[in-house]
Amino acid sequence: MTEIPDYLRVRREPQRGRYDRETIDAILDEALYCHVGFEADGRPYVIPTLHARVGDLLYVHGSAASRMLRKAASGIPICVTATLLDGLVLARSVFNHSINYRSVVVLGRATLVEGDEKLDALRAFSEHVAPGRWDEVRGPTEQELKATWILSLPLAEASAKVRSGPPEDEPEDVGLPVWGGVVPVHLAAEAPLPDEHADGFSPYVWPRVHGGRLGAGH
Repeated sequence: MTEIPDYLRVRREPQRGRYDRETIDAILDEALYCHVGFEADGRPYVIPTLHARVGDLLYVHGSAASRMLRKAASGIPICVTATLLDGLVLARSVFNHSINYRSVVVLGRATLVEGDEKLDALRAFSEHVAPGRWDEVRGPTEQELKATWILSLPLAEASAKVRSGPPEDEPEDVGLPVWGGVVPVHLAAEAPLPDEHADGFSPYVWPRVHGGRLGAGH
């Protein structure tokens, strides 16, 4: 993206805006889920759902009966967001408290995925959430494929916003007798809990977990 449209530009704290695909892709790849915003019957809705990125496309999926997917597949404009929380920023004034985060907004019109691309997209979902699992378990049946809808959204209209670093205290506040700084925050995974049929099998080792911390799967 060479020319950034005005509607994609970050307006509040514009120095935090990022428009390069490397940043955008990294956030989408690390986030486990996203939120899809759409309008139905004159009301706005924002629904959480799983996603997966493959090249220049973002896939979202759900039940074929999903109102969200049916409305989005009709060609209306939608908005997809994903956010990663990295830290609690504690300043020396209430006003300057904040969080460190990485977020992405994708705008556009989605297209219903069918044929071979649909199966490839389902595999991408599996690899995004639980890498390696697709090759270990039973694949989807024809009936399960019919019950699932997948939409693709081009990443042609996407922007990111990133905050990092310490609090931004006012000069008159830095001498106040209170601690300031950042409390790092990240998702973590605990030991797998087997079900009643798992005896004799090795537990799944989640490739997304690195040193106890949940990150991207690749």
